[in-house]
Amino acid sequence: MLKSLILAGFALAAAGAAANAEDFSKYSEDALRAMLAAEADVEKKVLVPMRDGVGLSTDIYRPKGAEGPLPTVFWRTPYNYNELSGGRLRFAAESVNRGYAFVVQNERGRYFSEGEFEILGYPRTDGYDALDWIEDQDWSNGKVGTLGCSSSAEWQLALAAQDHPAHAAMIPMASGAGIGRVGEFQEQGNWYTGGVPRSLFFVWLYNVDNPLRAQLPSGLDPATRARIGEYNDLAASKPEVDWKSRISHLPVSDMLSGLGEPPATFDAFIQRKPDDQGWFEGGLYHDNEGWGVPALWFNSWYDVSIGPNMALFNHVRENASDAEARDNQYAVIAPTPHCQFFDLGPDTVVGARNVGDTSFDTTEEIFAWFGKWLKGDKAAFAADTPHVRYYTMGLNEWQSAEVWPPQEAEPVRLYLQSDEGANSLYGDGTLMREAPAGNGSDSFIYDPMIPVLTIGGGDCCNGGIVTPGAFDQRPVEAREDVLVYTSEPLTEPMQVTGFVDAVLAVSSDAPDTDFAVKLVDVAPDGTAWIIDDTIMRARYREGYDTEVMMQDGEIYTLDLTPMTTSVEFQPGHRIRVEVTSSNFPKFVRNLNTGGDNYNESEGARAANTVHHGAEHASWIELPVVQ
Repeated sequence: MLKSLILAGFALAAAGAAANAEDFSKYSEDALRAMLAAEADVEKKVLVPMRDGVGLSTDIYRPKGAEGPLPTVFWRTPYNYNELSGGRLRFAAESVNRGYAFVVQNERGRYFSEGEFEILGYPRTDGYDALDWIEDQDWSNGKVGTLGCSSSAEWQLALAAQDHPAHAAMIPMASGAGIGRVGEFQEQGNWYTGGVPRSLFFVWLYNVDNPLRAQLPSGLDPATRARIGEYNDLAASKPEVDWKSRISHLPVSDMLSGLGEPPATFDAFIQRKPDDQGWFEGGLYHDNEGWGVPALWFNSWYDVSIGPNMALFNHVRENASDAEARDNQYAVIAPTPHCQFFDLGPDTVVGARNVGDTSFDTTEEIFAWFGKWLKGDKAAFAADTPHVRYYTMGLNEWQSAEVWPPQEAEPVRLYLQSDEGANSLYGDGTLMREAPAGNGSDSFIYDPMIPVLTIGGGDCCNGGIVTPGAFDQRPVEAREDVLVYTSEPLTEPMQVTGFVDAVLAVSSDAPDTDFAVKLVDVAPDGTAWIIDDTIMRARYREGYDTEVMMQDGEIYTLDLTPMTTSVEFQPGHRIRVEVTSSNFPKFVRNLNTGGDNYNESEGARAANTVHHGAEHASWIELPVVQ
């Protein structure tokens, strides 16, 4: 009886979808599966052939008995979809309910797909060939929209450079790991920030890269493959790892092999440098490529790579292959961590900070976009939609602009200064608009064996070693090896929206070391909310294709990778900048030796100095919207 009521509800929803789309988020996963069983024609474990003969396992969901060609929503993933769940399940139901075919496919080398795994799944060849196949099906109208978050978004970027004729629209959500180099960002798929490796992929690759994976024998007929999939998912079962402990292991190169893992992607990547040719031969998108697809981007302030995402958005608007693609790039930026675009609503808490009512109907926005480009309904996505919609924290409101950063943003430079010393929260470091006089400086000892610990900020997918979001930074600000510079309390609001630049004049007695910067919003009660952070490995100060060691006593200028945000510092709040030499475990520690770092087990202490005098100033530049 209950199942009948559920199915009746879905039938009514389908009948009235055009007038009043059903909210599928309120249904259980069992109800959604029951809907698909009743309302969709389903083909499972279809092997879609690639140009080299490898078959990629694909499931197709179409409205039951639908006549005429259908637009297609295409979701491609390295993850297990043998039993649809989460976003894939909901969007399969949503798509069928709204008159689309929904196609979900495993990347090469994953689960029921044949071949060998590579990060991003060969978007230029396998992605292109999959679109060829969809376009050629009798049920297809020849228009495909790609959709997905994280790994299901990242592959879309290099595919967009191919300008496939069937690729009518795309929705990349949290797609930073698909970006190699764009402008001043050269993170190579989030492997680095400022030339410093990030730890998240160590955990991710342990779970995803399985060179000893189980595979089905070739030559099975489609019915047998589908039947096997009903009671097998080919998922690897690996030992649990205490990553909070394991992430401290040295040398870093043994991080996975020491767990018994066979040589694989990690072992090759950890040896690469930021300009290694290998980064330009895989599936990453680089800014020397074209772009041919209208896109609706979803990004978030506390994700792993908001900066490259917004830089790529700007790049595509200026350099896409044709006017239609250039003019049809839209971005939505939420104040959340990675892939939480469907959790926006009243009293949104990000980390530990309540950022207010972030309500935004992500699902309706997605299907409005696809309605325009896949169904030809030009009115579905309003022509006057702002090109950039972003949530400003502190103000706690959605705002809009036609360009990023907003045209009204003007740079305001705040200089780092101190009298007695900026060491720790209890020093006298200040942020001043006036350029400094004299020859001030602040020094600290950086010991890589006792690094400054990460508390929040932007991150994801890391096995629990870091919880992303806004958290109080006072526990790390209490350390003597953290320099703290704080403004006077504001007398009026200061809205900061755009790219935040940090420039440091530094010296060290080590041949190489790191410098990390953090932007913080200090509430009247002293709570120090992290807004964003960045870091740079000093050896790359002259470019990622050049390694230049430091000389003891010499002063160097570091222009760090920009931070990116929208926050309004309220009256009574103070702006704070932290400077130190580690942010661990989010970023791999610099062992200060000047060596390869990844294959070293012993570190050296470094005496590091930040200069803030008239001749060697250090500053942060904020894009302030009046």
